[in-house]
Amino acid sequence: MASAFKLLFAVSLFTLLLRFCSGSIVGVCYGRNADDLPTPDKVVELIKLHNIKYVRIYDSNIQVLKAFANTGVELMVAVPNSDLLAFSQFQSNADSWLKNSILPYYPAAKITYITVGLEVTESPDNASALVVPAMHNVLAALKKAGLHKRIKVSSTHSLGVLSRSFPPSAGAFNSSHASFLKPMLEFLAENQSPFMIDLYPYYAYRDSPKKVSLDYALFESSSEVIDPNTGLLYTNMFDAQIDALYFALMALNFKTIKVMVTETGWPSKGSPKEKGATPDNAQTYNTNLIRHVLNDTGTPAKPGEELDVYIFSLFNENRKPGLESERNWGLFYPDKTSIYNLDFTGKGVLDMTNSTDGSKNGTTWCIASSKASEADLQNAIDWACGPGNVDCSAIQPSQPCFEPDNLVSHASFAFNSYYQQNGASDVACSFGGKGVKVDKDPSYDNCIYLTAGGINKTASSNMTATVNTSSSSHTDVCSWICVFLLTTLIAVILNLGNMCDVSF
Repeated sequence: MASAFKLLFAVSLFTLLLRFCSGSIVGVCYGRNADDLPTPDKVVELIKLHNIKYVRIYDSNIQVLKAFANTGVELMVAVPNSDLLAFSQFQSNADSWLKNSILPYYPAAKITYITVGLEVTESPDNASALVVPAMHNVLAALKKAGLHKRIKVSSTHSLGVLSRSFPPSAGAFNSSHASFLKPMLEFLAENQSPFMIDLYPYYAYRDSPKKVSLDYALFESSSEVIDPNTGLLYTNMFDAQIDALYFALMALNFKTIKVMVTETGWPSKGSPKEKGATPDNAQTYNTNLIRHVLNDTGTPAKPGEELDVYIFSLFNENRKPGLESERNWGLFYPDKTSIYNLDFTGKGVLDMTNSTDGSKNGTTWCIASSKASEADLQNAIDWACGPGNVDCSAIQPSQPCFEPDNLVSHASFAFNSYYQQNGASDVACSFGGKGVKVDKDPSYDNCIYLTAGGINKTASSNMTATVNTSSSSHTDVCSWICVFLLTTLIAVILNLGNMCDVSF
């Protein structure tokens, strides 16, 4: 009995180890609605070059699955809306699809999710009634193959599935979709599958620029939106939309279902009416998104909650209908050159080789504008030293940068720290127009201002602090606990072996 208990404990400990050290992930959507894209094998070379580990495709194309074989890239494949009728009516159709389109390429092609239907509530023929029966048949096919524990089944949705998303605490599902949503949510809860949502703060800004500020949509806001019902503070629309969905799920008593963002991004080009669709804004949104997700900060309603996100899209797709922006969501041109610089590690981002500052060595700093109001500076300091993850201990009383004790000086230190640890880009020094780039080192006495990739040393501590402290500290803690758990697991297994003395 003791041996059995120890074995059970060891298995549970190992499961905890894997869960704790997994962390949030960022993937990319590989859409192919274009006639000028590179071949799948060339696409895989590009994905490996940029160290992308997670990819969503919108069907189960054989050539694509073959190209991804033995790459280690985790794939999300799809049953398109056009197949929902066949899959929902007959189990044999789901069985045949799995046998012919998935099993010959698995596990060389590392498929982890199957999405059944794409934003069905938005499709003209509204095939939502077919989704859940099709999901059940796909799951049944996986069970027959013994893969239902390794491949999760879900369906993707647009934010239109909600009737209310603001304030987040009032988030509610559209009652017109109730007959479809209830059995689907029951399926997700029973099978521990995520609720997949496609989120686009860009559209909220484009359609209501007077209500939604650009900075709020781009993760750049120094002010906060307060949920009057919960008192939770939001500095970006992405978090607000995620929490609206969580509150909608909780309202229906589905508290265990996790949310996964299967599409989000920002277009780099648009029609004359789409002024927000620019390469700079696209770079800013996706850069801040990646950092926000990989830091595992979670959302105000779900602090520390892991969140998996897929950026739309790998390439511009020239065959997509609609406004100009619809064809310009890509990270890369069809010739595989980058539309703008993006670092998928979330550590630092922008290419600094084109810096045009006036200093001899190309170094610039970011300080607060002397024309900014005290209220704006205080809000900016509060944001930088809070959600912005800046270490502001140096501007506390008795510390090296506390004097002179005024908002401009304190804000300058906070602004520069955020600027340097976020790639020293123009957008990282914006602060709603309150930041100013300079090429003269603002350091004084023992108050040393950070430089990009540099180290901030203070006389009071003589300790070094590297940039991106939130992310690194999370990694360090995770690594320490993982080592501890792994060591404990090995000890338990060895002890178990000693107790299991079997004579022949």
